[in-house]
Amino acid sequence: MTDRALKDLSRKFNAIYATTGRPSIPPEKLLRALLLQVLYTVRSERLLMEQLEYNLLFRWFVGLNMDEPVWVPTVFSKNRDRLLDGDIAEKFFHGVLKQAREADLLSDEHFSVDGTLMEAWASQKSFQRKDAGGAPTPDDPGNPTVNFHGEKRSNATHESKTDPDARLARKSGGHEAKLAYTGNVLIENRNGLVVDTELLLSNGTAERDAAMLMAERIEGAERVTLAADKGYDTKELVQEMRHMNVTPHVAQNTGRRGGSAIDGRTTRHAGYRISQQKRKRIEEVFGWLKTVGALRKTRHRRRRPPANGPRRHAAGHAA
Repeated sequence: MTDRALKDLSRKFNAIYATTGRPSIPPEKLLRALLLQVLYTVRSERLLMEQLEYNLLFRWFVGLNMDEPVWVPTVFSKNRDRLLDGDIAEKFFHGVLKQAREADLLSDEHFSVDGTLMEAWASQKSFQRKDAGGAPTPDDPGNPTVNFHGEKRSNATHESKTDPDARLARKSGGHEAKLAYTGNVLIENRNGLVVDTELLLSNGTAERDAAMLMAERIEGAERVTLAADKGYDTKELVQEMRHMNVTPHVAQNTGRRGGSAIDGRTTRHAGYRISQQKRKRIEEVFGWLKTVGALRKTRHRRRRPPANGPRRHAAGHAA
């Protein structure tokens, strides 16, 4: 599957790499190495380079000869940024998704959505007041003592000095607040395969905003269903989904003020109950992402602005 997806991207590779200057890391090998890093839970690119020194299976998959030198970690990171800037990783994702669609593994009618907090690569000490003047000289510049107990801190008055895009957020009232991003996933309900992702700043409505963005990008003009948990049960989201030719199979939050936005027109159908069963598969994605994929804490800082992609109109047609 990797061979086929990379073959389809060969023309794109030729466009982003110059023919003059010092040779860069071949993008095919770079992408294969990044894939191994995620699949085999390698914590850092430096450790990945170490494994490539002696792991023959890794060398075979990446395409390195037994006596070929391994790249310097900093050079690997620089070339990785170029790969991301060229949207190659995203195109690779869609290349694999295309193969799953051709094998009839994807549903084009029934989907589920959910979000999770991705802890930012920033410490609580870095979350400081935006209007702070000349700070006192720290006792230890490398690891200064910071006493923020009793201080009211919010995203309106404070920001991280190491990752300004990170936001202080918590999943529920019983959990501690952490600097994080909101990672969102859209899966199809037949086999629970991921078909779209969206990373947004944690602002309280990020999960619902991402659901609408990904619903707009669902291909086709036919009506589809979108399952979600109680956190998505708001009148604004339900109305907007219906305008986009999407039937919201959202779990009812009967305890909210004003009652649930989902009524008997939706819940009386057997498909609603099936969607509520299937949507739980999305938790398996988050579990794999944070344990095997080692992305419980993101390894990157700041958020790259999203590219302008096709949107799903109210009538269901692509722009």
